[in-house]
Amino acid sequence: MTGAPYARLRTLAEPDRLPSLKPTYAHLRPALGLGELDPPPRILLLYGSLRERSYSRLVVEEAARLLQFFGCETRIFDPSDLPLPDQVSGDDHPAVQELREHSLWSEGQVWCSPERHGQITGIMKTQIDHLPLAYKGLRPTQGRTLAVMQVSAGSQSFNSVNTLRVLGRWMRMFTIPNQSSVAKAYEEFDEAGRMKPSSYYDRIVDVVEELVRFTVLLRPHAEQLVDRYSERVDRDCPVDTPVETAALAG
Repeated sequence: MTGAPYARLRTLAEPDRLPSLKPTYAHLRPALGLGELDPPPRILLLYGSLRERSYSRLVVEEAARLLQFFGCETRIFDPSDLPLPDQVSGDDHPAVQELREHSLWSEGQVWCSPERHGQITGIMKTQIDHLPLAYKGLRPTQGRTLAVMQVSAGSQSFNSVNTLRVLGRWMRMFTIPNQSSVAKAYEEFDEAGRMKPSSYYDRIVDVVEELVRFTVLLRPHAEQLVDRYSERVDRDCPVDTPVETAALAG
């Protein structure tokens, strides 16, 4: 997945094996014609459970395989030793620093949470809470695309994806229209942890395709789309190009 010497990136098993995908119906480059495909879009994937057989992680792994099939570079963050927000003074913890570095690296993200007590899990919220809007003059989330997914133990629900959409808006991310909600997730995976063919799997393919398209479409404009008047005032950065200055003076 990556050559970087990071301690909290999960290794993706069988990255090239997609037994539930029908390749004859899949665009190899779904964003072709929308923008530059090189370098490969960089996607960070976050999941919301520490169980040994975590269905949110298994969904994220299926999404990562599909993203790589569509020409992206992926990183899956392992939150197993991430402290609670404000637990460590100054956020001085290697897991927090690594999560922020991965977020800064990314152009788009996938967030997948189980639904627990009608909401996202604390593990999922903790990861998002460790991503500030601004960090050392940089923006770990602003201007990035986002796809939201959830898994449920019971019938299909959309509580978690709805909350993730709210959080994505607060983090000033461009959350794509499509989403995935997998009901009775324990029935959708085989013993090896691979997702069986189903309409749920097909929807994940839809979501991943759409994320790739929006990421490629927005990538040339990401900085301009989050260039804000209020922040220019705070930084004392006046508009100083000749054309814009002349227009303001007029």
